[in-house]
Amino acid sequence: MAIELEERETVGPEPERLELGELKNEVIDIRRVAKVTKGGKNLSFRVIAVVGDEAGHVGVGKGNTREIPLAIQQAIRDAMKNMIYVPLKDGTIPHEVEGRFKAARVILKPAHRGTGVIAGLTVGTICRLAGIKDVLTKALGSTNPINLAKATIEALKQLRTPEEIARLRDKKVEEILR
Repeated sequence: MAIELEERETVGPEPERLELGELKNEVIDIRRVAKVTKGGKNLSFRVIAVVGDEAGHVGVGKGNTREIPLAIQQAIRDAMKNMIYVPLKDGTIPHEVEGRFKAARVILKPAHRGTGVIAGLTVGTICRLAGIKDVLTKALGSTNPINLAKATIEALKQLRTPEEIARLRDKKVEEILR
């Protein structure tokens, strides 16, 4: 399922406008959940979806309704609202990062070209849709898909380019790369 975002007109220039290409989406997890009430169980479905353009933009969303197709649409909309930018360097990440969310911990390490995405289903899907082609990952602690996905997003949010680091430290890029 590919979804394209329509371009919106804005009044005045935006400083850091995200240029999104064609978005791809994948469902990570579908679970049947139940709310127990006095009258019995109310069954519904929880879906976790990832949306990305394979060029540095990725988002994770959750949908919960009584029907699976509606839950998938809701999860995709939620993921599009929660998109982040991931700086890439030659198809991998610029440096090692660790993300934590509740009991889940994810370590992402840059890898040499040709290594591929060495990861499980949840982390691997997020990395591929972000456009990362070579990365080594390790999931520690909880492997609950929601917590693992949010830990991965937290790790990707920590990534910085050498230019950003140089600007934050008031130094030149050459001084950072030594």
